[in-house]
Amino acid sequence: MLAYSALLTLALVLSSPWWLVRMATTQRYREGLRQRLGAVPARLAAAVQGRRVVWVHAVSVGEVLAASQLVGELEAALGNGFRVVISTTTRTGQALARERFGADRVFYMPLDFAFSVRAYLRVLKPGAVVLMESELWPRMLHACGRGGVPVVVANARMSDRSFARAMRMQWVWGRVMRKPALWLAQSEEDALRLVIVGVRAERVQVAGNMKYDIRAPKLSRMPEWIRAVAGGRSIFVAGSSVDGVPAEEELVIDAWKQSLRAEINAVLVLAPRHPERFAAVEGMLQPFRYAKASEWVARGDEGTGTSRGFEVVLLDTIGDLAAVYGIADAAFVGGSLIRTGGHNPLEPAQFGVPVLMGSSFENFRDVVAKMQEAGGIRIVQDQKELGAAIAELLTHRDKAKVMGERGRRVFEQQQGATARSVEAIVAVIREAKA
Repeated sequence: MLAYSALLTLALVLSSPWWLVRMATTQRYREGLRQRLGAVPARLAAAVQGRRVVWVHAVSVGEVLAASQLVGELEAALGNGFRVVISTTTRTGQALARERFGADRVFYMPLDFAFSVRAYLRVLKPGAVVLMESELWPRMLHACGRGGVPVVVANARMSDRSFARAMRMQWVWGRVMRKPALWLAQSEEDALRLVIVGVRAERVQVAGNMKYDIRAPKLSRMPEWIRAVAGGRSIFVAGSSVDGVPAEEELVIDAWKQSLRAEINAVLVLAPRHPERFAAVEGMLQPFRYAKASEWVARGDEGTGTSRGFEVVLLDTIGDLAAVYGIADAAFVGGSLIRTGGHNPLEPAQFGVPVLMGSSFENFRDVVAKMQEAGGIRIVQDQKELGAAIAELLTHRDKAKVMGERGRRVFEQQQGATARSVEAIVAVIREAKA
């Protein structure tokens, strides 16, 4: 731990000029800094007063969504004496977590230094720490081990990239991965990879993918606003698009141009993955008549009237995409035409929406394989194929409906991971208490 702390400190010192510039120029890097440095918010301390605590860490938006049902079911299973608190790493994850769970029990994950980690452990005194997916911090794990706090990695997965990295550094990383008391893997393949890189087999269970249990929030008004703007036209949603060379939005826009959009009479809803890119993506939309969803939110109405002529909607809000998928006639899930591993195709599939993805879906290989086997997803190689697929799905509605229903059945058949995970986490907490 001394060597790790020294290396972490050195890295922070060497990179400090970059961080200082970023903090001076963007709110993104200033927000939550005191919390990251170990200042426990008074509201959090008050929220856990007199209760036993389970600390759930969800890095960003995807993990917060996966944890949404877990948090409620954990509290129901453990009873009134417990309080689940939620930390995030990213600003977008923090915003969504506060919306879902309330600000009093949501905070930023402390930096992995002894002083900051111990500050939270002293106040929270957690009965367990639950890490969503596979973000491991050595100092946190070490401190939990010394304090007798069991750590559970829920919805654990090991992508091709993570597996290759862990194998290269197995002599170091294997020791870190042996520290959690339990790993709840998404699939048999994930479980096997965990064991190969050094996790004890008896500490690995296959619980399934909690993202099959995600349900879109019912509070968002964005779907009805977009439906009003569409005015009866078909709606194609391109979600979680990412940056690259070229940017994935450029590929989607090019595909949209090739899809005979005038003939299919449809509206494109474009939802970039990262909020800091909203302005750049808006610049790409200048040749179109477009609307910004954030302006409707600011006005408090759906911006109908002249907006009915808009061809593109820029979904530049946080936390609405999952619900907006519900009104789509077809959807593209991003991070897949650019080689970043893809994002979650289950979000549109739960609504019976036919799903298109690029060939980079390593992060969701098991999910995509099940959907491919059922005929509930189509993989495209480039923007040309994407354009043709858009035109086909929005023109042949019966065929699209069949494809969407097949995807929905996969979603429904695979549910239950959250309940299995809750049962396992509660068992770990009770065993530690005994």
